[in-house]
Amino acid sequence: MDPKSIDYFIFVPAYNVERTLGEVLSKIDESVLARAHVLVIDDGSRDGTAQAYERFMSSCAENARFEYFRFEKNSGYGAVVKKGLAEGIASGAAFVACLHGDGQYPAEKLGEFFAEMENCNLDLLQGSRHAIAGEAKRGGMPLYKRIGGAFLTALENLSFRVKLTDRHSGFIVYSSRFLKTLDLNKLSTSFDIDLELISIADARHFAIAELPIPTRYADEKSNLNVVTYGMRVLRQIWRRKILQ
Repeated sequence: MDPKSIDYFIFVPAYNVERTLGEVLSKIDESVLARAHVLVIDDGSRDGTAQAYERFMSSCAENARFEYFRFEKNSGYGAVVKKGLAEGIASGAAFVACLHGDGQYPAEKLGEFFAEMENCNLDLLQGSRHAIAGEAKRGGMPLYKRIGGAFLTALENLSFRVKLTDRHSGFIVYSSRFLKTLDLNKLSTSFDIDLELISIADARHFAIAELPIPTRYADEKSNLNVVTYGMRVLRQIWRRKILQ
């Protein structure tokens, strides 16, 4: 695809998501696809994720808008995000979005998020599952995640310039002008990379905002170690305080 024709770049972290990947990709609105390129990044899945992608492509009329990349060995969420961001920058797109392949985040809202980025001249826009009171509970978010997330977010808001309601959502859109300031090689290789990116944008006074999104939890298995993640979050808070 000619990079000049791309306004949006969407990368999809995909690890053992054979049951959800096709549905997630099918929910990306046609008006978004007309201006976008979508890269599915398979992080060494051990199930039928690759076959699920192939089935989706066989029924998709916009084949040129999709691409598949696979890490042969599981490399971790941070590596997937860095790959997605690097490819997004190289594509020449104005905005780069992360859309998880497990169905927890609303692909159908990408158009709204890209429009908000354009209309409000934003550099980072995060989807919040807590912006609407009670939404996380209604969507099935486990109690320990609601309590832990609220506690960590409260601590983070004491240190960060921009106050947000859900700093641990992975539904994020970035501007290319922000991404071009990063040294991707120095970013985390773990789940805290999203918070690290928000921290850098905050420290450098880029425009950050959030929009509400629905909460969607089913019976999927999380690959996140909550204790290790919590410690990494505290480290990011400390690093941000040093930058102040």
